[in-house]
Amino acid sequence: MAYKKALAAAAGMILATAAHAQAAGSNIVSLGWFRVMPNSSSDPLLVKSIGGMPVNQSQSGTGAKIQEADTVGLAFTHFFTDNIAVELVGGIPPRHKIEGTGSLSGYGEIGSAKQWSPAVLAKWYFFNADTKFRPYVGLGLNYTWFSDEKITNSAFQTKLAGPGSKSNVSTDGSLNPVLNVGATYAITKDWFVGLSVSYLPLKTTATIDSTTATGVHVVSEAKIKINPVVTFLNVGYRF
Repeated sequence: MAYKKALAAAAGMILATAAHAQAAGSNIVSLGWFRVMPNSSSDPLLVKSIGGMPVNQSQSGTGAKIQEADTVGLAFTHFFTDNIAVELVGGIPPRHKIEGTGSLSGYGEIGSAKQWSPAVLAKWYFFNADTKFRPYVGLGLNYTWFSDEKITNSAFQTKLAGPGSKSNVSTDGSLNPVLNVGATYAITKDWFVGLSVSYLPLKTTATIDSTTATGVHVVSEAKIKINPVVTFLNVGYRF
């Protein structure tokens, strides 16, 4: 009889653990698929200087937009209470293609850049810790910067600074708020699937420093609003 009681007690402890998979103190690491969907627009290209002399001449009708991209994402979540968690999230930086718009639309893709966007989120999970399906809302901060920015279209390069010219491209980094909603579903006490949607009011200024074939510097810039919606479909493991 004592043996059966011990087994029953052990089973009860196991079930209790399984029922509180997202309780205070839980840590979850998630791996999945990010889809970054910019809602982008830009101001006209502005020629700031030629040969060091300010000109500040706007190229009316020109513009650019950022294309969608996919990448692998990774997140770490810690539950401070049964309902409050903090998440660190990042991923392999996706490469975005940049296309011309307006009078530049005939060039198609004019450039590309890699986007780095780590973020920290405070999240509120609804329902109890033993609920399999748990929606949540989150608010956080993101820092975005770009790397490997480049002009990829030779015809557009010629338009910028003439035949035989070359360009270096740089972009501003920025700190941005993140709005986040999503849900997780507990498959077992340790394994989860999740889906979230985030919005970032994000903008940057791209500076193009071109050198003509005769060595004259032409500096241009474009202010670009990116404002991406980001989805994250993932699988998580509690430890």
